[in-house]
Amino acid sequence: MLPLKIIEKYYKPDTKAYNILVIHAALVTKKALEVAKRVPELKPDLQFIQEAAMLHDIGIFKTKAEDIDCHGDKPYLCHGYLGREILEKEGFPKHALVCERHTGVGISKKEIEKNDLPLPRRDLVPFSVEEEIICFSDLFYSKNPASLTTEKSLEKIREELSQFGEDKIEKFNDWREKFKEI
Repeated sequence: MLPLKIIEKYYKPDTKAYNILVIHAALVTKKALEVAKRVPELKPDLQFIQEAAMLHDIGIFKTKAEDIDCHGDKPYLCHGYLGREILEKEGFPKHALVCERHTGVGISKKEIEKNDLPLPRRDLVPFSVEEEIICFSDLFYSKNPASLTTEKSLEKIREELSQFGEDKIEKFNDWREKFKEI
């Protein structure tokens, strides 16, 4: 599997959206591989992490996020399940699940229903160690062009998660311990 070949089926190289996606994905991939190497006892699949982390945001072009040159018709929150649809069509169902389950620290079916979110009515939370590592690593980087390459501090991540509830901060803190992030 060649993640960039798949990305280039959906994004024209050297466009703003392509560049933002690839830079963001490369930073998340690098972070995810660093995290995975710190926890060999969890037996993370490094090749899978490298592939899935590069593809985790492939669905953004189908959303309306003009600041990152995405001109789709869906809310940005939908990019995960849209990415799942793309990668399932490409024949990568396991990678597709990473797309769907990586937002924040995950979104439960209960949260989706309670807040009437425009998402499938199912748990969209990471289950495997590889999904957790990618989800965790994604929290450290934004696709905001002004801060694209800047790694967020633990405090900044907690601050951003706080708007979604204390349980999100607790999940992040649990992962920080599990993945030995100092």
